[in-house]
Amino acid sequence: MVVLRMQFALFTVLFLNLCYSLVSALYFHIGETEKKCFIEEIPDETMIIGNYRTQLYDKQKEEYLPATQGLGMFVEVKDPDEKVILSRQYGSEGRFTFTSHTPGEHQICLHSNSSKFSLFAGGMLRVHLDIQVGEHTNNYAEIAAKDKLTELQLRVRQLVEQVDQIQKEQNYQRYREERFRQTSESTNQRVLWWSIVQTLILVAIGFWQMRHLKSFFEAKKLV
Repeated sequence: MVVLRMQFALFTVLFLNLCYSLVSALYFHIGETEKKCFIEEIPDETMIIGNYRTQLYDKQKEEYLPATQGLGMFVEVKDPDEKVILSRQYGSEGRFTFTSHTPGEHQICLHSNSSKFSLFAGGMLRVHLDIQVGEHTNNYAEIAAKDKLTELQLRVRQLVEQVDQIQKEQNYQRYREERFRQTSESTNQRVLWWSIVQTLILVAIGFWQMRHLKSFFEAKKLV
């Protein structure tokens, strides 16, 4: 009974952490030629949706207002192998989507189209960014209407997709653990060989010093 409670508690903590990490919303400021990048740790075969909107600072009203249509954002996404999987120009407000094929840290970078920044006047641009990962990218209201699902069927589908996302996250954690173990073993092996090389060098230097001292004493006829 105690083991079952511990397993249930562990599963609950993992599920809550997963739900927290799968949705992130923030805003940031960028300058005319500035580039902002974010790192997202994503399992493989996982869909990611990013929604953003931009606001320009109005010096007269001293507040941020929605940006004009002439202002755009360039979005670039790289996988853990530095391979570009998304590179596209968007408008002042939009959505970008991509699917991860390699587990690990994905780099998401955004910057403005500075060629149209005459209206920006060297001020600051505020970008609101909302990133959704995995099953949080699904619009369950549309799915229920399209497939004509009952509330119970829809809830079961949500749970199935949440469990599938948890399994992907667990596989990714195993992948990270395996890479960390390989790195540790490689480091330990290098340290071992370096210690052996140091020992051999010390032995060789000691042997050479003994030969040199012996030759010196023989030359001075002290032995």
